[in-house]
Amino acid sequence: MRKKAFRFSWMMGCVGAVVALAAPVAVSARGQEGPADLILTNGKVYTVDAAHPWAEAVAIRGGRILAVGSAKAVARRKGARTEVVDLGGRMVVPGFGDAHAHPMFGGLTHARCPITDGKTPEQYAALIAACVAKKPGDGVVYGIGWAQTNFPGISPRKETLDAISKDRPILFGSFDGHAMWANSKALELAGITRDTPDPLGGTIGRDANGEPNGAIWELSGIALFDKLIPPPTPAELQASIRYVVHHFNSLGITQWHDAGVEFNDDGTSPMVEAYRAVRDAGQLTAHVAIDLKWKNERGLDQIPAIIAASKRAEGYGLNAHSVKFYLDGVLPQHTAAMLQPYVGTNERGKPAVTPATLAAAVTQLDAQGIQMHTHSEGDAAVRESLDAVAAARAKNGRSDTRPMISHMNVIDPADQPRFGQLGVYAVFQPYWASNYDDMDLQKKAIGPERASNIYPAANVVKGGGKMAYGSDWPVDSAYPLDGMQVALTRTNPLEPQRGALLPDQAVTLKEALASYTLHVAEADHFDKDTGSIVAGKQADLVVLDRNIFELAPDAIAATKVVLTMFEGKPVYGGLGALKAPERGD
Repeated sequence: MRKKAFRFSWMMGCVGAVVALAAPVAVSARGQEGPADLILTNGKVYTVDAAHPWAEAVAIRGGRILAVGSAKAVARRKGARTEVVDLGGRMVVPGFGDAHAHPMFGGLTHARCPITDGKTPEQYAALIAACVAKKPGDGVVYGIGWAQTNFPGISPRKETLDAISKDRPILFGSFDGHAMWANSKALELAGITRDTPDPLGGTIGRDANGEPNGAIWELSGIALFDKLIPPPTPAELQASIRYVVHHFNSLGITQWHDAGVEFNDDGTSPMVEAYRAVRDAGQLTAHVAIDLKWKNERGLDQIPAIIAASKRAEGYGLNAHSVKFYLDGVLPQHTAAMLQPYVGTNERGKPAVTPATLAAAVTQLDAQGIQMHTHSEGDAAVRESLDAVAAARAKNGRSDTRPMISHMNVIDPADQPRFGQLGVYAVFQPYWASNYDDMDLQKKAIGPERASNIYPAANVVKGGGKMAYGSDWPVDSAYPLDGMQVALTRTNPLEPQRGALLPDQAVTLKEALASYTLHVAEADHFDKDTGSIVAGKQADLVVLDRNIFELAPDAIAATKVVLTMFEGKPVYGGLGALKAPERGD
């Protein structure tokens, strides 16, 4: 019955599209005179503007949207030198956003011995051995890319790496950035022994005899190896950003939120400097919001440095008005902070930042106009984040900092309406809201009752909350159409036979599109310039090869990006690609 109701709402969206398209109106930007530089016409333009959701054409002048509306009305902005491109019925949407990505980590993943192609311990070992062979000497061999689900007992072992080299330190980070795999030499140089206590919020994997087994979990545990891993050079950081710009633009992404960069006590940040260098070279073809990463080992004393770093970035013309708090870990390892113990244990996972410290920090930062962004997977961490916002609201009043909470694998029913009440953006990773190997581990860890509250997207929206979708790239695909399909179906496209995960928590296509465009822009404070196709905003546009409102939900991911425009200029594809339409099946 629910499926029929969903189909009805989806079909009504299509009917609304047809009705709206018939309106012969062009909404023009005030104060913009003269003819258009470019007109895109004869398209299905979904504006994500509630007042005028559908149009047929867009006129662009000076990198901004001059007019949007019917083909006939927009044609009035044509001049002698206006280029007119017939879209051939293709769909146009605002440039997509990604509200949670790790560009530096992702870019470096591809630069430093990637092992993401491995699927078994043996395949990982072969890839790592090849890296060791390519880098002779006695220095650290470091890379990224293993997944816990590819190991028996979800834990890698030092013996696998010792078989490659016992004399040379070998360190490999997990694909999601939450664990490190070390050989015996790396453990020795890091000073990790059976007597080393687990760091706050982290875990040292141990064998039956209590000896470190080579797996170290969570950021506080990874930090034990900081002295062994050479920091990336400025050139490597800039190359990572350029790689991500190209990759994201090819996916239709023209705005993203970098979910955690390092900074120094004097307010400097090599990562912010890298963004500045790429931007100044004219290569940053996206709007970027930057999180400054809260140092969990410290307290409120770091706030002056955060404010200094934020103002320094602002002086460069960059947006770093946000702070990322890593409150907990992940469910399978029992490091996500839960309100009740994990199944069969007394473990609840400890928050890496105490509730009192978080509330005080968020309140002080909010008073300075700085946004909260938390990593919160467990329901206790989600509640701690919401409580911190409530404390800031009580002290400072309703500010416009637009707090964000990411991941939210489990949200207690009592907290689901609080997103709307407090004005907090729910940054879900929609591609994760399906049944797959890691989800099986999550359900096992928390049991069936709490599993009914996994990624409750529809409930958050019903409670008046707004979602801003992010991929957590490179953890998973950053392609918005992949995430959109899962958001509508709650089914893993690679394993549809597993069925849907809590199908009543699926959202509408209209909601998913807003959560990938306008809501990301709002969360990042870019909504005056981007996020919807409205006269006066920048011409950040994506042309798709088909109208996704006319597709079955399980066919959306097959849609292709034909053209991505940033500030009115093609940054992926080209106008020439639009002149010979290739109809979608």
